[in-house]
Amino acid sequence: MALQLEHLAPPITESDELEDDSVGNARRITRFARRSSGLVIVLVIWQLGARGWLGTTTPAPSEVLSAGWELIVSGELWRHLAASTRRVGVGLGIGIAIGLLLGAAAGLFRAAEDLVNGPLQALRMLPTLALVPVFIIWFGIGDTFKIALIVVAPIFPIYLNVLAGIRGVDRRLVEAAESLGLSRFQLTTRVVLPGALPQILVGLRQALGIGWLTLVVAEMQTTPVGLGFLMNDAKEYLRTDQIFLVLVIYAVLGLLTDLFVRLLEHRFLAWRNGFEGR
Repeated sequence: MALQLEHLAPPITESDELEDDSVGNARRITRFARRSSGLVIVLVIWQLGARGWLGTTTPAPSEVLSAGWELIVSGELWRHLAASTRRVGVGLGIGIAIGLLLGAAAGLFRAAEDLVNGPLQALRMLPTLALVPVFIIWFGIGDTFKIALIVVAPIFPIYLNVLAGIRGVDRRLVEAAESLGLSRFQLTTRVVLPGALPQILVGLRQALGIGWLTLVVAEMQTTPVGLGFLMNDAKEYLRTDQIFLVLVIYAVLGLLTDLFVRLLEHRFLAWRNGFEGR
């Protein structure tokens, strides 16, 4: 019977494979165009508004690109961008690691939750601007102050989402795993953490965004290099094109970090079969 079915099934030819590839490429292009349409609309409105209702002091996107090209040619933009990226990278790396450890400990052990949840909930309500003078007193006005400020920001969204993700794992899955004889370590690594991963990635997306927002606050203080310095310097010389350039750079960096988290979701959450909209 199997041989008969194989003879009845039409053979897959090279043309069929090429057709499938072309269909897949067309879908990807269509999806990319749809995702980019919102940004294109914003740029068009900005370009038209800069010539009209936004006023003459608002630079058009073409003028912002021209200012960016000047800074790229001079090498100044790369110097400021490298300094800001290094601060964010170090600060986010430390802050996310702390948030993950605290959230996992609180989610897995009630004693740890009782110990850390109260202080973290209290500290979470402190605005970042309120911490600036305290951190300047503690760390000075150098890079240590800026990195320390960035470290604090992502701890809270990561902690809350890791805790919520772990506590949101279906108890029936845990009981089924325990009935199969899984150890505590196996239960954590094979059931609890994978089940909490969607919520953890939501926290990561929030943490990365907050990290860039905190960088803006940190670099608006006294600093010799960085995107914040570039914006302050442009403000002193009324270079609105450079001010908008820095804002665009922040926006692009935010999009890139969000894309990074999306790639992680595509890689580690391939098993999830959730609703993706219509």
